Amino acid sequence: MHSLKVKTSARSQALDITRQVAEVVAAAGVNSGWCEVFVPHTTAAVAVNEAADPAVMADLLAALERLVPWQGDYRHTEGNAAAHVKSVLVGGTVRLPVSGGRLSLGTWQGVFFLEFDGPRNRQAWVEVL
Repeated sequence: MHSLKVKTSARSQALDITRQVAEVVAAAGVNSGWCEVFVPHTTAAVAVNEAADPAVMADLLAALERLVPWQGDYRHTEGNAAAHVKSVLVGGTVRLPVSGGRLSLGTWQGVFFLEFDGPRNRQAWVEVL
């Protein structure tokens, strides 16, 4: 398993980690299989979505903020309950196909680390099977 270091700079942020994940896949030497990306944090997530237009991820973060506002009637008293909820809604793991020794994504797709409680120093764990 490989650990990617991810440094976020805002409370809510989408960082494109496609290149780093693809480098791990290439170095693994696996011709055909799967790549799993896992985020070991309860206030962050990982997702696959459009990487060609940054407005897509900005829209996603804005929609999540409308659905789960930072300030709300939450019981968790640390002040980051919304981040926990968003993390569960998006999810902490993605499984991606590997073909021909390369990460197989659709034309416009990218892999995104989603921060909901930043800024922080984070990790994304990548394993190629």
